Amino acid sequence: MSTMREVDSSWKSRATIEGAGVHLKRALGPGEAKRADPFLLLDDFHSADPADYIAGFPWHPHRGIETVTYVIRGLIEHGDSIGNKGAIGSGDVQWMTAGGGILHQEMPREYSGMMQGFQLWVNLPASGKMMRPRYRDVKSSQIPEAVTADGASVKVIAGEVEGTRGPVRDLVVESEYLDVSIKPGKSFSHGVRRGNTAFAYIFEGRGGFGGNGKSFGPEDLILFEDGDTVQARAGKDGIRFLLVSGKPLREPIAWGGPIVMNTEEELDTAFRELREGTFIRGR
Repeated sequence: MSTMREVDSSWKSRATIEGAGVHLKRALGPGEAKRADPFLLLDDFHSADPADYIAGFPWHPHRGIETVTYVIRGLIEHGDSIGNKGAIGSGDVQWMTAGGGILHQEMPREYSGMMQGFQLWVNLPASGKMMRPRYRDVKSSQIPEAVTADGASVKVIAGEVEGTRGPVRDLVVESEYLDVSIKPGKSFSHGVRRGNTAFAYIFEGRGGFGGNGKSFGPEDLILFEDGDTVQARAGKDGIRFLLVSGKPLREPIAWGGPIVMNTEEELDTAFRELREGTFIRGR
């Protein structure tokens, strides 16, 4: 018998400043990492004022995680220490596995209108924290859209919706990443593997989830209880949200800024290697 996932808890994203002075909203962070396992962080950067984002994220390190950057509207130029460089624009995704060590930069370009994007951090298991870094750019034209019978359209970045599979596969951690839009008054139902963590982050419109009569709106993050199915209902103006799920690692977390390992000793090693110039892997 299928069990609907009810709302476990919800909260608003919080204003913060990162990089060289980028104003953003943090929906997941260190305080929620154990509950959101295997996901560590979700940042929502959106503004119509270039002064809020143009300083960007100059060269910085990562180890032990994957970073997933999804641009809704705008353009971000990027480069890294293993020779990758380019740009991702509206509707594009960059899925970067930092593994054992990488330096990179992400620099938003000025955009006319509301610039918006998200960055998700996926924790890597102990067995993969020192793997060779890898990098994938996925253009919007490569991301399929599934249209469901109950009134939803879903951009499938990773995972599967009604037979439509996303282009990001061969993942280290079992994960699903969906961009869900539901028409006014319509609904959406999606199976999520029992035992996996699942959350939704709303960025347009309003709606409800599970059997909860509460209405949620932009900048609300909804963390679900366990079960087999996520159910959402759009309000009178429709709703658009990220739906993310993944298999928990249930491993210790030692977090030092852009580096996430399992022990404090591993963190010490990472920062010592940064100082000594031996941090980068995969050249």
